[in-house]
Amino acid sequence: MNQETWHSLVPNYDIYDTNINNFNELASFSFWSSQKRLAQSLKVFASSHNASQVCLVNAPDNPLYRTLIAEKLRAISDKPALTTESCDLKTLLGSYVTSQSGELVRYQPGLLKQAKDGIVVIPATLILKNSDNWCLIKAALMQQELSPLNVSGKTLIAEPIIENCACTIVVVGDRNQLADIDYIEPELLTGLGMFGELETEIALNSQSILSYLEFVRWLINQYQLPLLTHDGLHQLMAAGARYTEDQGYMPLDVLWTRTLLSQAAEFVDQSRINAQSIELALEHQRQRENYLPERALSDILDGQVIIETKGERVGQVNGLTVIDVPGHPLSYGEPARISCVIHFGDGDISDVERKAELGGNLHAKGMMIMQAFVSSALKLDEPLPYSASVVFEQSYCEVDGDSASLAELCSFVSALSEYPINQQIAVTGAVDQFGRVQAVGGLNEKIEGFFRVCQHQGFTGHQGVILPSANLKHLALDKEVINSIKSGDFHIWSVSNVDEAIPLIMGKPFRDEDESSVISKIAERIENYEKHEHPPTIVERIKNLFVKH
Repeated sequence: MNQETWHSLVPNYDIYDTNINNFNELASFSFWSSQKRLAQSLKVFASSHNASQVCLVNAPDNPLYRTLIAEKLRAISDKPALTTESCDLKTLLGSYVTSQSGELVRYQPGLLKQAKDGIVVIPATLILKNSDNWCLIKAALMQQELSPLNVSGKTLIAEPIIENCACTIVVVGDRNQLADIDYIEPELLTGLGMFGELETEIALNSQSILSYLEFVRWLINQYQLPLLTHDGLHQLMAAGARYTEDQGYMPLDVLWTRTLLSQAAEFVDQSRINAQSIELALEHQRQRENYLPERALSDILDGQVIIETKGERVGQVNGLTVIDVPGHPLSYGEPARISCVIHFGDGDISDVERKAELGGNLHAKGMMIMQAFVSSALKLDEPLPYSASVVFEQSYCEVDGDSASLAELCSFVSALSEYPINQQIAVTGAVDQFGRVQAVGGLNEKIEGFFRVCQHQGFTGHQGVILPSANLKHLALDKEVINSIKSGDFHIWSVSNVDEAIPLIMGKPFRDEDESSVISKIAERIENYEKHEHPPTIVERIKNLFVKH
């Protein structure tokens, strides 16, 4: 087990300073210097030797990316490349209007006609919205003869318009949209078409750091933003680590990076974006989006939601959750009180969330894995003579994910052993069947959510969070939390297995030769139960009642 110093909790990119120091001297590079894989796919697709009629590109569903792709196609090929954001099928196939007598009144050629022998870039939504006309769209992809759409109602044209579709199509959409298209027509991905993917993250190393810096430099030039100072670039990378939830990855998201730098440009110092500019931009963003987190915190401080950050309790632990509210841009952390009660029974552990249909499949899986580990650790020859009930207290929406399984295990063994849990410490992490603690998501938000509750209820100097060791590289905590860790008011402990977590939160070893270990205490309770005469069952009590009479 390790109590982490603040240095290990902060992204540090000093090893890249040689490249960072030369950032403002970098030449202007293309967006595609960081998208070599997709650039190669488009080059092959635009080649005259390519036989594919369609290329499906996984990218954020935004016009910006479709425009970039169209520009790239024009640059690497002499073919015309047109793009549209319309979801109207007439835009693609064309349309015409006839008079009552069937004569042609107006004819509007579609993009397939306009881009003869060229390439048309369309949003995936155009196909999904017109799925009932899929046969027409597929005919276009197969380069068959087509007729534009008649928008005159029932009046037929005297001489039908027949067009030859000789262009290819690039369909751009996110992964969910492409999955829907694949459901409509599986052949697009397996036979008819090619596949390309825009990468929204880049793994940092001594070679790739230059590609990332070139991407940022291109973006600054493209949108005429102020240059970055040395500390400003470090702060941008720290914000990027929080966005990707991994210190080893940087975002290649044009929209996110442009938005952050544009907002930071409002606080520039001497026409350069520095670390303080980015910090102020992020702080203002949090203030704009912080109503719901503050409202949730006030419910805890007012006692409407019970969260204890002092003292000890048997069978009760502070778990950590991440709240995602539809229509709200910010995910935020909130502690959750997880409790467990024990009673005589057949060894069943009742997952109240699952029985109330408030627990998802992943949560149920985590609970079953936790039960399997406890049964293995106890080495029982027969079923546990106790049953348990585990619940997220004051939870009124669905709970999913396995990130609470370590906390649920702590509450369960505490209730079994009757050893209390330190309420000053919150727990997050998933457990496997061998007791290893596995990485979970949303660590920054979870830690900051518990930190703010401790801060407002009063620091004791012993409060903090237990998290998986594998999650340390995912941390990019708020400056206020880091300062509190520096001063010793708040703490972070990393663990790799249950044997390290239990002593931290319960003050007792989990399994040891020592009679005070948690496993020994549970075994002692089971042995004492088996030594004593079991209480009569309801049936036996009824029988005894009739015998007495």
